[in-house]
Amino acid sequence: MDQNNGILLIYTGGTIGMEKDPVNGSLRPFDFSKVLEKIPELQRFGFDIDTIQFKSPVDSSDIHPGFWIEIADIIEENYEHYRGFVVLHGTDTMAYSASAMSFMLENLSKPVVFTGAQLPIGILRTDGRENLITAVEIAASMEHGKPAVPEVCIYFESKLYRGNRTTKVNAEHFNAFQSANYPYLAKAGVDLVFNREFIRYPEIHEPLIVHRRFSDQLTIIKLFPGINRKYMDAVFAIDNLRAVILETYGSGNAPSEEWFIKRIRQAVEKGIILLDVTQCSRGSVELGLYHTSRTLLEAGVVSGYDITTEAATTKLMILLAQDLTTEEIKMLLNKSLKGEITLH
Repeated sequence: MDQNNGILLIYTGGTIGMEKDPVNGSLRPFDFSKVLEKIPELQRFGFDIDTIQFKSPVDSSDIHPGFWIEIADIIEENYEHYRGFVVLHGTDTMAYSASAMSFMLENLSKPVVFTGAQLPIGILRTDGRENLITAVEIAASMEHGKPAVPEVCIYFESKLYRGNRTTKVNAEHFNAFQSANYPYLAKAGVDLVFNREFIRYPEIHEPLIVHRRFSDQLTIIKLFPGINRKYMDAVFAIDNLRAVILETYGSGNAPSEEWFIKRIRQAVEKGIILLDVTQCSRGSVELGLYHTSRTLLEAGVVSGYDITTEAATTKLMILLAQDLTTEEIKMLLNKSLKGEITLH
């Protein structure tokens, strides 16, 4: 197949691929190879649309790095044969998967668009139909002979977001996602309008490289008033722990009590990487702006700037799995590798 004339749909599972059982009314996965029968409008695009379906569709709550590798393998095997890729995925962990894919696919120069639905495609009022049709159009869009959006994205409810800037924020409405700290990349209305100044275009074209190694030697501590010091001790005592994402208050603030700071210092001295990520959906960590964050900075905590928890988690999982020193990982956490943070 001519790489300029095809889109590959990769169905991993999720609500979008469900239909009602005519007998008992329960939801069940349908054969996604027949998606063109379900949505015949797709045939009007004038280019080939092929499908690959996971052997056993996965609820997004069950997603883990093994499934990310499977998605990346499919993209790598078919990379030269298609103009772009659309990954159909459950919404609950879509932001994690899109973030992971952005770091996994080195030298990406084609669109990888994640989408899904809040209502199954077999339901009359489904949002899946529009999401899928527009995601395919975006993945196929070319400008000056090159892909319009050559990066990993999420398309949902009329907007295209950078995948590693996106978080699910709504469980019951169609506008399920937001990119609070970065503008949308495209908006679908009467016209499909690309926000070009915010899209990442590859400076040089190199062969696609897939990073398949992940580390699980990390965890997340979400701060809350009255956090138990025994809980902190238990977390930092986890065998082979190498990194902790601290979900802090506001611009990166945390308790200034001596017992808390002492544990932070001890963790850093043990070689554990502490990455400061704000609990706020908008804004950025600014270590040192207030006294309550200056102590973290002095203790050796790394600023996460405006990174999402999803991007911080997947970025660390990949960095920790590489042959890098602790200092090299800290340096890379302070770099925008795939447009995941805004550096001031």
